[in-house]
Amino acid sequence: MDKTTKIIISIILIALGVACRILPHLGNFAPIAAIAIFAGFYLGRSYAVFLPIAAMALGDLFIGFYSLPLMLVVYGSYVITGLVASLIKKHKNVEVVMAASIFASVLFFIATNFAVWQFASWYTKDLLGLVDCFIAAIPFFRATLLGDLFYTGIFVGAYEGIKFLANFRQLKALTVKNS
Repeated sequence: MDKTTKIIISIILIALGVACRILPHLGNFAPIAAIAIFAGFYLGRSYAVFLPIAAMALGDLFIGFYSLPLMLVVYGSYVITGLVASLIKKHKNVEVVMAASIFASVLFFIATNFAVWQFASWYTKDLLGLVDCFIAAIPFFRATLLGDLFYTGIFVGAYEGIKFLANFRQLKALTVKNS
């Protein structure tokens, strides 16, 4: 993929990420992890780090910034997701794509809820407080998991579908030319 195509795809993904964060939506049903996964699979490691951070930061300009330690954990979970996707891209298949989405959801859930427990004053700083924090977050985990699977499926599926059709057209044109 050439650099111009990567830039165009990047702009589209960032715009979609920002729009999905600022428009009304089910809490945590957003494409940010899917952007990191897609970028890691198809655009390269630097894009896998930059795109989710850019979408989050621009979205936060509209919806508001929050506690720096929490933001670092949220943003960091997306960076890790993108880096992992870039490491496993050579093994990409349906199962790996689904596993990457599930990994992203679980990582986000564990990291961000531990950070909420650690840095916010909402829960007691003991095992019971930690358990309460994770239990309270379960509804958000469902939305995170569904959103990550949905958006990753759409992004990867659309890209692979377009790639298949382009290759099919080239093969068809070559076959007609050689007939």
